Amino acid sequence: MIRLAWPDVGPEEAAAVAEVLESGYLTMGPKVAEFEAVIAEACEVEHAVAVSSGTAALHLAVLALGIGPGDEVLVPAYTFPATGNVVMFAGARPVLVDVDPETMNVDPERAHAAVTPRTKAILAVHLFGRPARLEELPGLPLIEDAAGALGARRRDRACGGIGVAGCLSFHPRKIVTTGEGGAVTTNDAAVADSARQLRHHGWKAADLPVPGLNYRITDLLCAVGIPQVRRLGQLLAARERVAAGYAERLRDLPLLLPSADAGDRHGWQAYVIQVDRRDDVLAALRAEGIEAQIGTYALHRLGAYRDQGEFPGAARCFERSLALPFHSRLTDADLDRVAETLDRLVSE
Repeated sequence: MIRLAWPDVGPEEAAAVAEVLESGYLTMGPKVAEFEAVIAEACEVEHAVAVSSGTAALHLAVLALGIGPGDEVLVPAYTFPATGNVVMFAGARPVLVDVDPETMNVDPERAHAAVTPRTKAILAVHLFGRPARLEELPGLPLIEDAAGALGARRRDRACGGIGVAGCLSFHPRKIVTTGEGGAVTTNDAAVADSARQLRHHGWKAADLPVPGLNYRITDLLCAVGIPQVRRLGQLLAARERVAAGYAERLRDLPLLLPSADAGDRHGWQAYVIQVDRRDDVLAALRAEGIEAQIGTYALHRLGAYRDQGEFPGAARCFERSLALPFHSRLTDADLDRVAETLDRLVSE
């Protein structure tokens, strides 16, 4: 079996967890603050607020901007559902915007057309680690869904540090993982303060001025993440080598391969190609012992979002996108096997 993903963790992370267990500080202790400091440095921002998941980070960012009932937020129509769900849980309306079928990121022209007097923010996704064209979007408060883009750069700016808030995920398929976890990154002290307060039930000093949530993260998880963030450049370089290996082997096949705009650095959260007869190819890869997965979801094809019409770019991406095995343990032989299998399948 060639695995779809394999977290890049080892003895250093195990030792860090043992250190936490011996310290007795299991949650919201010194490792949380240390993790936040290295994340803020990586995203080139003043503040990072570590939380229990990437979804929690998105939810807190929306709440920290004061978004609520009667408001609208622009959301890509092709993304993981959490991007839209957090807007709904804030009481606002996610307005789906179609995506460019090649980049799979939000289409700036369609974003401009979707703005109304009720639009309070744009939630733009750097999908699979490819930096979105943020500077082309409407001039509204920008939340970056940078869940898969830690280490990515848009025009030499760190993804997660460009908008009023960035949101990271540390799920096991991400370049840095804590198992589950996330962070809100920002240069806005008020946004950071709000996120910190809301992640801990709403407490502020000895008072509870607003109701909040329990989105805290443990020191155990942060201890796992700290050594990975410190070697982020090494982890990203390893993924770039695997991506280059795929590109060399697949370049002559009838596939659309992932890339980034000139001058950008892709975050390589996943290696997602586009292929005709995606479902047939996916089933055949799995039958050959090669783990693969769909890219992500066309939200308008899910029950919660079916009232917003048709989005042809998102539909095309959903029908054709295929995530290949992608992690630092892949060998040249593994890449050869994936490429040879794909060659046979798409040439049938």
